[in-house]
Amino acid sequence: MKDWTKLLEYYKEINECQKCELARSRTNFVFGSGSQNSELIFIGEAPGYNEDIQGKPFVGAAGKLLDGLLNDIGLSREVVFIANVLKCRPPENRDPRKEEMELCKDYLLRQIEIINPRLICTLGRYSTSLLLKTEQPISKLRGNRYIVDGRAVLPIFHPAAALYTASNLQVIKSDFQRIKRILNGEEKEEISFVMEKEPVPPAEVEVKEKEKEKEKSPDQLGLF
Repeated sequence: MKDWTKLLEYYKEINECQKCELARSRTNFVFGSGSQNSELIFIGEAPGYNEDIQGKPFVGAAGKLLDGLLNDIGLSREVVFIANVLKCRPPENRDPRKEEMELCKDYLLRQIEIINPRLICTLGRYSTSLLLKTEQPISKLRGNRYIVDGRAVLPIFHPAAALYTASNLQVIKSDFQRIKRILNGEEKEEISFVMEKEPVPPAEVEVKEKEKEKEKSPDQLGLF
């Protein structure tokens, strides 16, 4: 069993952070909550109004939905770990800014290092783009498993997406069933890779390779 004191000590080390302007408007520094022994981490984008007041992640409407989704697969928030990219609430619940994410990301990466989960589940585009280092939309990435620094990452829609668009709920439920299968070892290790650009069709690759061959001089070819 992992030593809980490492995470507690880290909280004490960073909870008075003053790196950016969000420190001046926050009510609470929202470190995260759950089990340090968890095999699963959920990562959202930033605390909202309720999270800022209570100092805990996902306690609003999206949090209630998350609790239900966890219950559907036999888990609870006490046995997973839940955190956000940002530890402080952006004013008026605006989107996180890149410079804020950059300043705050090391806190999240250290939490991941301490907990060392089997699976990281990114909720929505901000946590997904941060961990996968891509600007591809969450709609393209969700449901696929990636490897980042030796750890599996599974992007899914943020629970709030189901609050605004009812059809997203079934998609999210399906992804939670996949989480269950992965943790139970019921899925093969099929890994996807992030591509910043669309792959070039094979026919075009072949033509380009032939053009390169024509450009080479006999002297260059003789070197290999």
